[in-house]
Amino acid sequence: MTMTEKILARASEKSHLEPGENVWVNVDVLMTHDVGGPGTIGIFKKEFGQNARVWDHEKIVIIPDHYIFTSDERANRNVDILRDFCLEQNIKYFYDIKDLSNFKANPDYKGVCHIALAQEGHCRPGEVLLGTDSHTCNAGAFGQFATGIGNTDAGFVMGTGKLLLKAAIVLGPSHFKAVECSDDGFKPSIGKEPADLFGIVPPTLRFVLDGEMPNYLLAKDLILQIIGEITVAGATYKSMEFVGSTVQGLNMEERMTLCNMVVEAGGKNGVVPADEVTFKYLEDKTSENYEPVYSDDNARFIGEYRIDVSKVEPLVAKPHSPDNRALARECKDVKIDRVYIGSCTGGKTEDFLAAAKVFLASGKKVKVPTFLVPATQKVWMDIYSLPVPGSGGKTCSQIFEEAGCDTPTSPSCGACLGGPRDTYARMNEPQANLRIHHKQKFPRQDGP
Repeated sequence: MTMTEKILARASEKSHLEPGENVWVNVDVLMTHDVGGPGTIGIFKKEFGQNARVWDHEKIVIIPDHYIFTSDERANRNVDILRDFCLEQNIKYFYDIKDLSNFKANPDYKGVCHIALAQEGHCRPGEVLLGTDSHTCNAGAFGQFATGIGNTDAGFVMGTGKLLLKAAIVLGPSHFKAVECSDDGFKPSIGKEPADLFGIVPPTLRFVLDGEMPNYLLAKDLILQIIGEITVAGATYKSMEFVGSTVQGLNMEERMTLCNMVVEAGGKNGVVPADEVTFKYLEDKTSENYEPVYSDDNARFIGEYRIDVSKVEPLVAKPHSPDNRALARECKDVKIDRVYIGSCTGGKTEDFLAAAKVFLASGKKVKVPTFLVPATQKVWMDIYSLPVPGSGGKTCSQIFEEAGCDTPTSPSCGACLGGPRDTYARMNEPQANLRIHHKQKFPRQDGP
C-alpha cells in the first residue's frame, strides 16, 4: 500500500484497503476557524441537539485567523461564537484573541491555522487531520493524511469523530498522457495498466524530486513547476506523494509549501514521508505517541513523475490560475503596482528570510507598496530576532525597513481571502498587477 492507503487503513481499522472501497475513518484531529467554525457549530447543534457534547474535546482545534484585525461587527461576532462554544464544550485547544489592538497581548492567539497547527504539535505522522479549509493539506508535510472538508462534514465529525471517505472516480487511459520534458527536468512515467485502476481512497501520484537545489529556488518554485505540468485538474481526488533526495533536504516549512498547494492541482492530499527532519521538528512540540507509515516497495501508483530540480528555474503563476506558469525572467518587464508577502504558503519564517536576502543583495529601495503579513506570532518574532545569513547580524525587520517596506503587521490571513474593507493590504480599488508571495491566484481572492 501507499502511505495514504496505510494511514486510512489504520484509521478505518482495516489491515488492507482494496481499490474502490468507501471507508469510515476515525479522525485524530478536527480543525476549524472563524470562517468555517460558526457554520460547523450551527450544523452540529442542529443535527445532534442544542445540548449535545462533542465527541472529544481534546481532538478539536479551533483557531481564529481569517478576519481578525477588523472593526467589522459580523467578523468579530464569528470569533465570539467560537469562544462561547469552546467555553461550553471545554475545548482544550482554542487559540483565542480578545485584544485586537495588540496581538502580543494575547498569548493564546497564534495566527494562520495551518502554520499554527504545525507549531503547536497537532501535525503528527500517521494520523488523520481534517479541517474546514482547503489548505488543510499543508499538514501532509508531516506524513499525515490531511484534507479540507465542508461545514456539514465537519459538523458530523464534531459529533461522531468519524467521516466517510468516498472512493475516487474510475480511471482510464484518457486521464494520462506521457510527456517528455527533459529541458526543464520534468519527466512523467505513467503506470502500465491505468485502465485497471478503480479509485483507491484516494489513488496516489508520486513525484520524485532529485538533484541539487539551486540557492535561488524555493519549494514554491517546485510546486509551481508541478502544477504547471499536470494542470489544476491533474491530481483531482488523488494523493500526491513527494519523495527524493531534494525533498529529504528540505526543512519542514519548505515541505509544508509543497503539500499546501496540492489542492491547487485538485489533489485530495499531499504527503511527505516522515524522517529525522520531521522527528526533530516535533521533539519539543508534542508528547503524543505517533506511528509513521511509509509506502511499500511494491505500492501501486497511478503515475510517477521524476523532476531534476537542478534544471528548474524561478517561476511565477500568472493570473488567474496556478497552472498559468511562467519563468520569472519572462515577466521582467511586467509593471508591478504592489507586493504582498504572506499567507499559509508564503508567510513562514523561511519565506521572509528568502525575501530579506533578495533585498539585501539588491541594496535598493522598493518602488511600490510592499506589505508583510507574518503567518503566526512565532514568525513575527523570528522576523524581529533571527539574523539573516550574510547580513552581518541584521534581522529581516531591519532589512525590510532599510528597503522601505511596510512594517510587518499582525499575524493573520490578512488580505489572502479578501476580508472586510478595513483588512490590512486589502485592495479596495482595481489595480493592474499585484505580485503576491502566497498560494493560488484565482479571481476570487485579494479583494472584493
